[in-house]
Amino acid sequence: MKTVDVAIIGGGIIGLATGWQISRRFPQLSILILEKESQVAQHQTGHNSGVLHSGIYYKPGSLRAINCREGKRAMEAFCDAEEIPWDQCGKVIVAVDEREFPALDRIFERGQQNGVTCEMIGEERVKELEPHVAGIRGIHVPETGIVDYKQVSARLAERIQEKDNQILTGAEVTGIQHHADSITVKTRQGDFTAKQVINCGGLFSDRVARMGGSKPESKIVPFRGEYYVLKPQAEHLCKALIYPVPNPEFPFLGVHFTRMVHGGVECGPNAVLALAREGYTWTTISPRDLLESVTYIGFLRLAARYWRTGLSEIRRSLSRHAFVQALQTLVPEIRDDQLEPAPAGVRAQALGTDGRLVDDFMILRHQRVLNVCNAPSPAATASLNIGRHVAEQLLQAAK
Repeated sequence: MKTVDVAIIGGGIIGLATGWQISRRFPQLSILILEKESQVAQHQTGHNSGVLHSGIYYKPGSLRAINCREGKRAMEAFCDAEEIPWDQCGKVIVAVDEREFPALDRIFERGQQNGVTCEMIGEERVKELEPHVAGIRGIHVPETGIVDYKQVSARLAERIQEKDNQILTGAEVTGIQHHADSITVKTRQGDFTAKQVINCGGLFSDRVARMGGSKPESKIVPFRGEYYVLKPQAEHLCKALIYPVPNPEFPFLGVHFTRMVHGGVECGPNAVLALAREGYTWTTISPRDLLESVTYIGFLRLAARYWRTGLSEIRRSLSRHAFVQALQTLVPEIRDDQLEPAPAGVRAQALGTDGRLVDDFMILRHQRVLNVCNAPSPAATASLNIGRHVAEQLLQAAK
C-alpha cells in the first residue's frame, strides 16, 4: 500500500491548483492526486467558458470576492510565467430596460467596494464598445479577461509531477478509513495511505465528504448549462463579453455572450436541473442522482420559489427558438441559423435545506480530511488562491 503525505481527491482545476500550491510551499511533502477519469479537468473545468472574472458581482468581504480578486491576479501571473495565452478583453454588463437600473447600480457599488476597475456608461458608450447590443446603460469592466482553463490545468499537472508527485487516473474513490495517525483512501486502483486528505471532488464533493465522516449541511444539486456558438459569419456581433443585468429573483446570471481565447463566441448558458451529476444531456439519467435531487427538501423549496423561472429555463432548453429569443434581448440581430450547438456544462451547486444556493466557498475539516464542499463560479478564476488557502489550512492542521 503506497503511503504519501497528502492525497488530493479530484483532478479538476481546484485539486490541481491545491496540489501545485502545496508542492511549492512544502516541497518536502509527497503528493498524490486521485482522479476518477482517464484525464484531468474533464468535468467542470473542461466545460468552463474561460472567463477571468473581475469579482464585480460578489458580496464585499466574502470568500468569493476576496479569492476572485487575488486569484485573478495570481492566474494572470501564472499564465504570463508559463506563456499561456490570455486576453484582457473587457466586459459590458448591459441594461436593456430602465427597470434594471437599480440592480445595475447595486452591481456597480459592489464593484467599487471590491476594488474592481469599472465604469458606469451610457447608451452611446455601450454602442461604441458593442455596436450590436440593445443596451441603454451599462457597466464597462475593462479588466475582465479570458483564458483556457483546460490548458492551465494541463500545465499545473506538469508542474506537480516535475517534483516527483503523482497524478493517478481511473482512481475513483470508494471509501475512506480513519486511523490514529493516518487515513486510508480506497480506490478502484487500490488503497493508499496518507497523513492528510483533501477532498476536491466537485460534483461529488458532498458524497466524498460524508464518506470521510463529515456532515455538511448542504447537498450538491447539479444544474446543466447549455450553450451555442456563433457561426463565423456572425462572430462580429460580439466584440468581447456581453452580460445581462442578473435577475435578483433568480440565482443565476442569465444567458450571455463570451468571446473565447482561441477564437469563436459562446452563447449561454441556461440553467436546468441535470438528471445526473454528470448529466450533460437530457438523455443522461442516473436514477440515484435524480432521486436524491428531487426528494431533497432544499431542492423542493428552491423549485417552489422559482418554478415559473425554472419552466422558462426548460423551455429554452427544449426550444432553440426560445433560446434565440433570450439572446435577442441583448443582441437583436441574432438569428437561429447563426448558431451551432456547443457542449453543455454541469455546475456543482451546494444547496442548503432552506432552498437557497450556498453562494460562497465552503471548506470544512473533519479530522484528517479537508473538504472543499462548495466552489461556485468564479472558482476557476480563484483556483490558485483557493489552493493557497487550502495549503495554509493544511499547514495549520499539521502543527
